[in-house]
Amino acid sequence: MSELSYGDQYRKLPEPESDQTVMNTAPDTSGIQVLYLWEKDNMPSSTVFSEDMDGYFDEYDFRPYVTAMPAREGTEIKGAVVLMAGGAYQFRGNYTDTLPTAAHLRELGFQTFIVDYRLRPYTQREGALDVARAVRFIRSNADVYGIDPEDIAVMGYSAGGIQAGEFLLNFDEDVNGSVLDGRYVPDELDSVPARASACGMIYSFYGRLSVASMDEEELRKGDLPPTFYCYGTEDPFYGQFEDQYELMQDMGAEVSRIVLEDWPHGFGGDGGWVEDYAVWLEQIFNEK
Repeated sequence: MSELSYGDQYRKLPEPESDQTVMNTAPDTSGIQVLYLWEKDNMPSSTVFSEDMDGYFDEYDFRPYVTAMPAREGTEIKGAVVLMAGGAYQFRGNYTDTLPTAAHLRELGFQTFIVDYRLRPYTQREGALDVARAVRFIRSNADVYGIDPEDIAVMGYSAGGIQAGEFLLNFDEDVNGSVLDGRYVPDELDSVPARASACGMIYSFYGRLSVASMDEEELRKGDLPPTFYCYGTEDPFYGQFEDQYELMQDMGAEVSRIVLEDWPHGFGGDGGWVEDYAVWLEQIFNEK
């Protein structure tokens, strides 16, 4: 993050220019495309976020969206990666987390998708539906993106990784917005399984904010895909990363890790791990 200032982590990615959504707009791989994930009057929610509530990163009328960054033209397409930034559910640090990594991965042949998921006052359950929606959109347009529909990974940094984990543990496959909101009207995208074949936990873990899950029953029930961990030894959550990794190994889960000596929390795409992650991910996709 040497070229970025501390304030860059609070910068917001551009929203769609008009009411372009994953339902009403055709995917376009000729350049960066930004689409809302939900139709304006049909976003499942169990949280009330009203106009008189302030002090949050997003406005009350925020709509989650996805920024699609296609693989560099001329590269062999290897699959798709869905990225979620960290920020303790207080903000989304896209300019320090997801953007540098997406820019790197697209050079290596991956179609990349950054999800601006819901933050507080919403819960990570609602954010998980945003992740699932993005995965469904990509799977339904796998031919356009030139990928096998099974070659989709989710990954996240800190809270973004927790968000990816919440999706995989409780909101993947056939689960849709109706599970949280009886007013939600399922649409044709909900008929597409929200399935990811790999997960990247970058200074993150399965669990909730600041607390790694050590519940073996919960982790087994989630039928989790191969998981790649990357974290530093100076991270305040280092012990929890180690404990969960060892538990996952003991469970027989397919896991890999890179541990950065003397690195802290929040290193984003720095540390030289991205290319190793890309090699691991390509191998996972090829072994399915």
